Amino acid sequence: MTTAAMHIARTGLDAQDTRMRVISNNLANVNTTGFKRDRAAFETLAYQTVTSPGAQSTQETQYATGLNLGTGVRVQGTARIDTQGSMQITGNSLDMALDGDGYFQVQLPGGELGYTRAGNFSRSPEGLLVTSEGYQVMPGITVPEGATAITIGLDGTVSATVPGQSAAQQLGQIQVAAFPNGAGLLATGDNYLRETAASGAANLGVPGQDGRGQVRQGQLEASNVNVVEELVDMIETQRAYEVNSKMISATDDMLKYVNQNI
Repeated sequence: MTTAAMHIARTGLDAQDTRMRVISNNLANVNTTGFKRDRAAFETLAYQTVTSPGAQSTQETQYATGLNLGTGVRVQGTARIDTQGSMQITGNSLDMALDGDGYFQVQLPGGELGYTRAGNFSRSPEGLLVTSEGYQVMPGITVPEGATAITIGLDGTVSATVPGQSAAQQLGQIQVAAFPNGAGLLATGDNYLRETAASGAANLGVPGQDGRGQVRQGQLEASNVNVVEELVDMIETQRAYEVNSKMISATDDMLKYVNQNI
């Protein structure tokens, strides 16, 4: 008697443990601005072919189905679900949310570019539009000292009333980055994603054009995590983990019986 069933159940434990970690991260970020939930994808491990379909069973007949034995499961990867989160009104003139596809572009330390859906921006001492960590939003926009009535249009145009001038002055325009494969962006923490070979190069453009989302001033995009859905997935994962654990126990009992009675 082999221990194949025990090893297969072990792969199930590993896979469900990884899925539980993904669900746990989703629930932990339920209140994270602009967070997109992840989903674990599974795939089968290699099959052991004992009898191939169509192989000769006798000189005159062939097997109709064959005999293939699976060797388990593993997590193929995690897919980010980029559905739109709900809009939360903050009233802060420098808070922005993207209503649609795309990402804000931010210059990270070392000159590398990062991309985010979190638009909780503020103004640096030099007047630059920056993230909460102080990273500059690209392309750079400078808000003059004493500027009032800051407005941001749906197309990302930033305007303000500057001291000494009666009419509003245009300060710049927020641009939105689009990618051929947004799912290929690499999550690095702090709400930032980075470009990879899988995502393709960033294509900057005007918000609201060519499929890019519009900019909503005074709002932030909430996480797209559905707590009820995640709890259901958590229960399902827990039950699958328990079943695989019981399979190991059952196989161990069978091996013990064979050793003691045969």
